[in-house]
Amino acid sequence: MLLELTVQNLLLIEDARLELAPGLNVITGETGAGKTVLAHALDLLLGGRAKPGVVRPGSSEAYVEGIFELPAGLRSEHLPADATELVLARRVGADGRTRAYLGGRSVTVGELRDLAGELLSFYGQHEHRKLMLSAAQLDILDGSAGPEQIERRAACAAAWNAVREARAELARLDELAGARERELDLLEFELREIEELDPQPDEREAHVIDRDRLRNVEGLRLAAAAAEQALAGDEAGALAGLVAARSSLDGVRHVDPELAVLAERAGALALEGEDLLSDLRHYADGLEAEPGRLEQIEERLAAITRLERKHGGTVATVLEHAERCRARREELVGAELAMEAAQAGLEAAMGEHATLAKSLSGARAAAAPLLAGAVAERLADLAMEQASFDVVLAACDPGPFGVEQAQFVIAPNPGVPAAPLRDTASGGELSRVMLALLGAAHGGGHATLVFDEIDAGIGGHTARAVGEQLRALAAGRQILAITHLPQVASLAARHFTIAKDSAAQTTRATVTRLADGEVVEELVRMLGADERDDGARRHAQELLRAA
Repeated sequence: MLLELTVQNLLLIEDARLELAPGLNVITGETGAGKTVLAHALDLLLGGRAKPGVVRPGSSEAYVEGIFELPAGLRSEHLPADATELVLARRVGADGRTRAYLGGRSVTVGELRDLAGELLSFYGQHEHRKLMLSAAQLDILDGSAGPEQIERRAACAAAWNAVREARAELARLDELAGARERELDLLEFELREIEELDPQPDEREAHVIDRDRLRNVEGLRLAAAAAEQALAGDEAGALAGLVAARSSLDGVRHVDPELAVLAERAGALALEGEDLLSDLRHYADGLEAEPGRLEQIEERLAAITRLERKHGGTVATVLEHAERCRARREELVGAELAMEAAQAGLEAAMGEHATLAKSLSGARAAAAPLLAGAVAERLADLAMEQASFDVVLAACDPGPFGVEQAQFVIAPNPGVPAAPLRDTASGGELSRVMLALLGAAHGGGHATLVFDEIDAGIGGHTARAVGEQLRALAAGRQILAITHLPQVASLAARHFTIAKDSAAQTTRATVTRLADGEVVEELVRMLGADERDDGARRHAQELLRAA
């Protein structure tokens, strides 16, 4: 139940606070006084889009707040477990930006919308036009079948989503199979090219060193020979000198310790010279490379370079590409098996959907005559006692909500053939049908129902019948009705009026709760009479006594 509604700086309304009662609450006022502003305020609480220019001129923002009594079983992660009330709010800046609040905490508009939808249902001036849509009629029928049917709908929608996903996967695999031979040929070629060369991550550097040595082998050989000659050339070689020096010092090294150290160094140099000479000769022998070795190295480096250019610039990226090719090849090779699995998955999903759709259909077949009977009974109370009403189920292609669509069929007058609601009912009749449907399908709910001039196009005795229906619907729940009919307003448990004051520089609308004595004055105005009209006053008093 909506306990309190606060509206600040929203179009004509500078500051309004409505404390609502259980049962039927009404809001009345002259055309253009601002009743629609209150309707827009409630729409904002439901997460609706803020209309351009809704902030009152001269204000930086508009603010709407609703305090709700939490129904049993409704909980939110944004609220303490023991919370009994919930505050929903929206701020709309002059720049059009909005902020949503739930329990004093900032939330997304989507989060506000999800929770507010459990607390408030809004029916605008043209809401009855939605009754012409087959989807809306199916929603109402399923709603009348109880919460179990809503759970079946959710399960059926989930199953249909699984069918769509399975079909998409099968189509993807089918498309893949059509092109896989060409792709496989390319993958095999690229893999064979890489695997036959078998490049190693660090081989380029080694090949470059070998190539440079082989390109300069003659110069290296001459250098090594010259070094060998310098070390071991006949009697003038450096090694012979080092050996002679070692021999000279060895004979007297025991005489002087300092000379012994020098003799030790001379011996070490002689040994190093002998090792160096051996290594030089070994190096020179190694330069005698096998014929064609340089050409082999040049060709391999060129092949590696070609692969690097094709696949990323380095041997590492070439090897990564090869791994991707292998994985893709496995996927393509296994495409046929995957298609068989996908086909089996699609058949299983379709079977699950068919089972759930059948369950939906059975519940609809049982609920349709019950809803039709309940609506016909309520239409009789709404001055349409001669009308016949039926709910017809027609098969349709499988979808998220089953395999049939609902169609409301009505014959407003005797002797007139029954026809779909969209083809035969007038605006006033649609409004009454909507009330009858709400009474039949929503009688047990807890959400506050808001009607914005749902009684448009109705007058006379029918208006009184509509009011009675609204009051009956309000038994055990809360209804807020914006109305222009005194017959409806006279039945209210609490009555608010909105009046416009254009005397100030900026027009202002004021919302006032009417005391019992003030209701008569408002009903006289709604009857279109002057406040001094005694006949209108008696009529207003009679309306209240009849309530």
